[in-house]
Amino acid sequence: MGTAINPSETAHHAAPASRRRGRLQLILILLLTIGPMVLATGMYTLKFWVPESRSYHGELIGNGPTRAELGVQTDEQRWQLLVTAPQTCTVACQQLVYLARQIQIGLGRDASRATHALASAQPLDADYVARLQREYPQLQRYAMDVPAYTRGGQGNGGAQLWIIDPHGNLVLRYDPSVKGKDVLNDLRHLLKLSNIG
Repeated sequence: MGTAINPSETAHHAAPASRRRGRLQLILILLLTIGPMVLATGMYTLKFWVPESRSYHGELIGNGPTRAELGVQTDEQRWQLLVTAPQTCTVACQQLVYLARQIQIGLGRDASRATHALASAQPLDADYVARLQREYPQLQRYAMDVPAYTRGGQGNGGAQLWIIDPHGNLVLRYDPSVKGKDVLNDLRHLLKLSNIG
C-alpha cells in the first residue's frame, strides 16, 4: 500500500514558500515604484548620468525673466521673435530683423502662432523706417526703455534676437552670428511642445 499523505503536512510546507513568494513580490513592487524616484533624485543632486548634449542652439534663459525686463512693454499673446537694439539699429541689428521675418515665414502653417518685432532705444534712420514699412509690413515696433533693460541684466549691449513665449517669458537668446536654420529648428521644437500661443 502507498504511504498516505497528511494534508496538514502539505499545507505546512506550502505556507513558508507562499510567504516567501509574497515578500518577493512586495519587494519588487516597492523597487519598481520607489526606485525610479530615488534614482532621479540621486541623479539630480549628485549630477551623475546627466547628458552633456543639448537640443537647442541659443542661450537658454532661466529664472523667469520677462519681456518687461528687456525694457519692452506689450501684451502680445503669441510666440515672438524679438530683436533688441539697446543702441542704434546697426547692420547686425538689421540682419537680425531680416532673419526674424524669414524664420516666421519658414514656420509655414504655424506662422500665425508667432510674430516678429523690433525694440530699439534710438529712433531709426528714416531710410530704414521707409524700408521696414515697405518690406516688413507685419513687423511690430516698440520703443525700448534702456534703464529697465540695463536693470534687467539680460542683454549684452549689442543687438540680440530673443524667442519669447505667449506669457512674455524669455526662452532663448541669440547673438547676430546665429544661423537662421538653428533658430527656426528651436522655434519649431517649442511650438511642437507647446499648447499655448
